[in-house]
Amino acid sequence: MKTTYESTMNPLHTDWSKIPVQQVEPGIERQLVVGEKLMICRLRFAPNLITPAHDHPHEQITIVERGRVLFTIGDEQVVAKAGDVLHFPSGVWHGATMLDEEVVLIDLFSPIREDFL
Repeated sequence: MKTTYESTMNPLHTDWSKIPVQQVEPGIERQLVVGEKLMICRLRFAPNLITPAHDHPHEQITIVERGRVLFTIGDEQVVAKAGDVLHFPSGVWHGATMLDEEVVLIDLFSPIREDFL
């Protein structure tokens, strides 16, 4: 079964319902569209789930599609809600705690995260 849409350098027009869903671990689902130099991920998190703080060499932009998230960014914490956009430059320490409802995040990475493939 195909678990991601990988570009063949042809244009794509689709919707999330047609992108395969990966069960990353209990409470986390991920969908991927992968281009040559850019990746977009749609992640669904169960309420109250915690993603450990981490960093990576990829530049990341996160859009909160649904829910509320307590983000740790360096030494600071900020609550983000649906419609908010966050930018994590390469190497920035960050993590997230889902608050009291399901959360859907859209993450864009450049370059692509080979570890997600």
